[in-house]
Amino acid sequence: MEKYVIIVAGGKGLRMGNALPKQFIPIGGKPLLMHTIDVFYQYDKNIHIILVLPIGQQAYWKELCKEYAFQRPYLLANGGDTRFHSVQNGLSLIDGQENGIVGVHDGVRPFVSIETIKQCYDTAERLDAVVPVTDINETIRYVSSTSQSHTVNRDEYKLVQTPQVFNLQLLKQAYQQEYIETFTDDASVVEAMGKTIHLVTGNRENIKITTPFDLTIAETLLKQDV
Repeated sequence: MEKYVIIVAGGKGLRMGNALPKQFIPIGGKPLLMHTIDVFYQYDKNIHIILVLPIGQQAYWKELCKEYAFQRPYLLANGGDTRFHSVQNGLSLIDGQENGIVGVHDGVRPFVSIETIKQCYDTAERLDAVVPVTDINETIRYVSSTSQSHTVNRDEYKLVQTPQVFNLQLLKQAYQQEYIETFTDDASVVEAMGKTIHLVTGNRENIKITTPFDLTIAETLLKQDV
């Protein structure tokens, strides 16, 4: 069965306080996004990688690839107005008649483990819709619109990661729906069709790098060779 991954990288670097989009910030000797692509290539050298970037960032990315002699094979899709539309654009590069498994991954999550990726793809072959999650260690409080709050049972909640992995035709069908603001990730899009989302255990290092603090953690993880 053919395997695909759509890597969505549309960040502008605003929360990083940096004019350079966060996916291009160098860590461990090369841009962050290259680390992310590399881990999927390490998982399966035959996986079809589709990179989604805003049009205005594509020329710079190609220059970076030359500078770092980055030669991993991939297809390039244009970023959309929202993450939903970016994933739509990525899916459009996969032949409509193809069968397979497709993951969607955040370009700024370079520390997803190969074990997590494998578990997501293997489970999706059987169950069609899979999301990696981790437990919450902190106490959680619910805050209402009137600013009233109370503690909730953290065991009833999970932190959601990527890659979120699906049967290809299922995800294509899901992304034919009209966009609504509650579509915050791919699971929410598939769930809107009434499909069950199955959970697997992710890895805690699989952080989404969006702030300077996250970048500090990333440098530490690289030194530990995670």
